[in-house]
Amino acid sequence: MLKCSTRRNHLQQILAVLGGSVLPGKVWAQFSQGDALSGVKAALERGAEAAVAVLGQDGGFLDNPKVHIPLPGVLNDAAKVLKAMGQQKKVDELVTAMNRAAEAAVPEAKVLLKSAVKNMGVDDARQLIRGGEDSVTRFFADKTRAPLAEKFLPIVTKHVERLAVAQKYNSMASRAAGLGLLKAQDANVQQYVTGKALDGLYLMIAEEERKIRQDPVGTGSAILKKVFGGLK
Repeated sequence: MLKCSTRRNHLQQILAVLGGSVLPGKVWAQFSQGDALSGVKAALERGAEAAVAVLGQDGGFLDNPKVHIPLPGVLNDAAKVLKAMGQQKKVDELVTAMNRAAEAAVPEAKVLLKSAVKNMGVDDARQLIRGGEDSVTRFFADKTRAPLAEKFLPIVTKHVERLAVAQKYNSMASRAAGLGLLKAQDANVQQYVTGKALDGLYLMIAEEERKIRQDPVGTGSAILKKVFGGLK
């Protein structure tokens, strides 16, 4: 019980330093802004790495119902008809290729996510503490979504273009978009998969964020040794 209480006190002290709160005597002096910021950075980096590790492996998208990439909208409905007409193999090949492409692209996110954390300042950290339950996820999305899209697209393109059926997707999707049955951004399989890969990445980062918020010390204790003193 005493150990849990000690952990909570350490966490409160760190948040107080980041938030600019003034605590009395030794409690306030125990952590500098630099140490507190380092602790937050370490926790965020761990969360980002965990999300990339989950998604960037065989089955990371294909076998995970939370992030599995289906055909969009009306094309998914059309796929059901194609399956009924004996074309299930071709549909399954495309869906598998789409998800494998996302799995291949996600590891490229690691460097940019770590860079975003490295360049974080005290003001950024304060906003994360005060900004609500999804502030970490929004921070990563704001800093990395555009450059990651540029990195993901050629990798996704390489994977989906191996199948001739991808060309058929773009042809059908283009017609569907022209009829207003599909969003314009979903009319190109490469761009669609890139967008879904990024959505999946930030969704998993959001899950890691929830873990950090629910048990910040337990989630990052190994990494936060310096900030949390002698915690094991």
